[in-house]
Amino acid sequence: MISKSPQCRPRRVVITGMGTVSPLGSTLDELWEALVSSQSGVGPLTVPSRNPLPVKFAAQASQFTGKIDCFGPLENDQKKAIRKGLKVMCRECQMGVAVAQLALNHAGIAPGAVDPTRSGIDFGVDYMLSAPEEFIEGTQRSVDEQGQFDSRRWPEHGITQMSPLWLLKYLPNMPASHVAIYNDFRGPNNSITLREAAANMAVGEAFRIITEGRADRMLVGATGTRLHAMKMIHCIQQAELAFPEASPAQASRPFDRDRTGMVLGEGAGAILLEELASARARGAKIYGEIAGAASSSAIGPNMTALPRQAITNVLSGVLADAGIAAEQIGHIHAHGLSTKTSDQEEAQAIAGVFGSRATAVPVVAAKGHFGNLGAGSGMVELITSVLAIQHDILFPVLNYETHDATCPINVVSDNQTPSGESFINLSMTSQGQASALLVGRYRE
Repeated sequence: MISKSPQCRPRRVVITGMGTVSPLGSTLDELWEALVSSQSGVGPLTVPSRNPLPVKFAAQASQFTGKIDCFGPLENDQKKAIRKGLKVMCRECQMGVAVAQLALNHAGIAPGAVDPTRSGIDFGVDYMLSAPEEFIEGTQRSVDEQGQFDSRRWPEHGITQMSPLWLLKYLPNMPASHVAIYNDFRGPNNSITLREAAANMAVGEAFRIITEGRADRMLVGATGTRLHAMKMIHCIQQAELAFPEASPAQASRPFDRDRTGMVLGEGAGAILLEELASARARGAKIYGEIAGAASSSAIGPNMTALPRQAITNVLSGVLADAGIAAEQIGHIHAHGLSTKTSDQEEAQAIAGVFGSRATAVPVVAAKGHFGNLGAGSGMVELITSVLAIQHDILFPVLNYETHDATCPINVVSDNQTPSGESFINLSMTSQGQASALLVGRYRE
């Protein structure tokens, strides 16, 4: 048991259910098999179908169609409600609702089986953008005699062509709202919009809520995409992207000397957190225990991000929060974005905090398999490390072939490295925000 003593933290928080939608499949078994067999989820980009942008490949969650069968086993009333609600969900919302229902099913929580007032939701999300298609009809109706868009015509001729429920598709709090309604969870409910750092932040907040006694269980999810047309434009303008000439399956190369940039993807994940006594009372299977959480933002005097400082802060902070030493950590699941700058900053922060260990801490990064899933990345990565602890083995970092001297860490490159009893899940944003969770194997 790696959490603090009962006097410091009397309520222990455990993981009792998991669900994913990812470029490596939509079941836990598919995800794990793809990781250990070094399969890539990156391929030629087919969404959007008409893509004039210089993005030739991506990691698409192609198995997720948005149809009701993708939401797992459902009661008839739930199935009817979700099917009706699909028309006011963008793809990110749909993936978020799906993984939440999959996690509840995995945990064995049936509708009405738990106290709704002691059950809450916390969701990590990206910023959500409308599809350009939403505005086509209205824009065409607002064109003047010269064929130019006239904003003065929009209130009368344009907005009337928009669906009255249009905005509900893209509000970032909608995944949590939908899930709460479909499952009658009336406890604490929040949505955290911190891009890639959001998943760990949501779990950390839910962890505090349970330890403080404000809920007995929290369904925590994260959903995101980098495949929306406008988001791809943002990435092209602001981020280091993998060379378009690269082989898709070899394009994402976390910490490798020859990495060229990140690969864009989409996906979502969810876990059910429960207070230990509550989980035991219903005979739940326990997959892991949350022992600590930390977050940080580090910005320089000229408003430039300081990712190395932010990562150092959260690594030190999460160890202190859990009350354990660096020597006790089995592995780190790194952000591993696969860009020159981000990987170097992250690796040097890890080395700075863990460099005094007698043996170097093993580091994995699932982004080698599926690139950057936006806010969904941190949750899917968390789940992969929980699976690693369940199987007592780590998966190799896909496409890691040549050591980079500027990344002085022990990157896992084989199928023989033990997972250890605990891990730190690490996420960050290009804006200088970082978040971390410390998760351990459950022990009585």
